[in-house]
Amino acid sequence: MTAITTVTFDLWQTLLLDEQDLGHARAMVRLEGAQSALSALGKNFGIEHIREAYNSCFQQCREIRDGGLDVDFREQVSIFVNHIKPDLADSLDRAVMDDIAHIYADSFLTHPPPAHVQALTVLKGVKDLGFRMGLISNTGMTPGFTFRHYMAERGMLEYFHTLIFSDEVKLAKPAAGIFALTLEKLGATPEQTIHVGDHVLNDVVGPKRHGMKTIWISGFYERDDPSDPASEPDITVSDLGEVLPAIAKLSGKSIAD
Repeated sequence: MTAITTVTFDLWQTLLLDEQDLGHARAMVRLEGAQSALSALGKNFGIEHIREAYNSCFQQCREIRDGGLDVDFREQVSIFVNHIKPDLADSLDRAVMDDIAHIYADSFLTHPPPAHVQALTVLKGVKDLGFRMGLISNTGMTPGFTFRHYMAERGMLEYFHTLIFSDEVKLAKPAAGIFALTLEKLGATPEQTIHVGDHVLNDVVGPKRHGMKTIWISGFYERDDPSDPASEPDITVSDLGEVLPAIAKLSGKSIAD
């Protein structure tokens, strides 16, 4: 049996717990920020028109991620602005696009989701077991550099040997490429690695297909077919607080009292 040396974590609904109301609040900051920046140039667009552009951007980026790829953050902002009006992004000064991008990114810090109350305890416990740790996150509408700031403020950043954000590497879960890149940076093989996350496709099917062991945090998503071995995690838990004993069980290690 290959010894476990490495643990990788998802971010959303694993180490941090987001809520729909917070997502809506962040979206409104982005919409109103873009509206204000464009209005200052005499380019007036209704908030509902900008909301439609935002939703179209979200859908376009999601389709790209569904194909295993991603766009970098500035490209996403340009997609958003160009959905407001075709080719609008190319016609704006760099300073204006910088302003829109700044608001777009910092909306996450204006309405941040809380970290799971057990996040630091679990990360410290994994470190104490002697494992190297990586983070693998699809970023959605928030850039990786904002997540780094968030994690640093909450004392989480120091536990990770590498952090892979989809917008920075232009790869997205559940495609094998993002897992392979993470493990290359961690100096680990799939057989040496446990992945922890909440999303059935991204955090169970994807890493399992790549040869990694999986711990699934249930309660956020359901398995379409509970009898399908492709989506069967090695261990299922109901909360992040149960992850450390699950890691110990899979690795054959003991948790110190």
